[in-house]
Amino acid sequence: MNDLIEVRGLCKRYAGFALEDVSFDVPKGYIMGFVGPNGAGKTTTIKSILHMIEQDAGEIRLFGKNPQTDMAEITDKIGVVMDAPFYAEDWTMRDVEGAVSPFYSQWDTKRYTELLSRFHIDKAKRVKELSRGMKVKLMLTVALSHDAQLLILDEPTSGLDPVARDELCELLCDFVSDESRSVLFSTHITGDLEKIADYITFILNGRIVFSGLKDDLMEAYVVVKGGRNELSAAQKKGLIGLREHGTGFEGLAARADLASLPKGLLTEPITLEELVVYMNKGAGGHA
Repeated sequence: MNDLIEVRGLCKRYAGFALEDVSFDVPKGYIMGFVGPNGAGKTTTIKSILHMIEQDAGEIRLFGKNPQTDMAEITDKIGVVMDAPFYAEDWTMRDVEGAVSPFYSQWDTKRYTELLSRFHIDKAKRVKELSRGMKVKLMLTVALSHDAQLLILDEPTSGLDPVARDELCELLCDFVSDESRSVLFSTHITGDLEKIADYITFILNGRIVFSGLKDDLMEAYVVVKGGRNELSAAQKKGLIGLREHGTGFEGLAARADLASLPKGLLTEPITLEELVVYMNKGAGGHA
């Protein structure tokens, strides 16, 4: 089994929004970044994978099993960090361990204590006394304390400072270093993914735009810049997310399409954040 997550034709419809035919795989031994603007469908996809909501159509496999029927067995192998903890506000860190440890056959109290210490979380503190960033660290501590084979993270870095985010990225790289574990990492802080992700799945308006090697995605597009009158109307239409200003323009172009543009235009490598912004603008900003 080379893919720890397999999603095929996933559909979920709400009033005003729908996931349509979402398909991708998370291969064993790698970090998959899951990106897209707010409302693009990332959290809905993750909740469907975890069987927190019922999909309308499609097939999901975790470790080759169906989460609709085998979630109890699957849960033992997964660590999950969502945007908010599920723990009672009055629980201490000892209470958290007492509540969650019975659900995991490989729970490691020593590992839990070591990670709390590493993240500077006092065992006597209550959940309600933790900052947003510290709550994220607590969820990560639980996720890493039961020998999980798969981590699923939905916006875990949004409440963390740069030092803590860098530490998280190091932890994730260590987690997959034995090539038997995987991470699905959804975040708006795309700079973190540029450093550590091997694969990217990009969702826009409920549909997958790209899923594959990060380097393939980053090499497929460039930012193009030039003067106001250097492009024809037809050439402008060929750029994604075109921005025009007083002295010229800039937009996203597929590297394969550069031959159709005038010579002498300035081209620059794309960042993952720029790619998401340009693609969203090119789609009308409706994601």
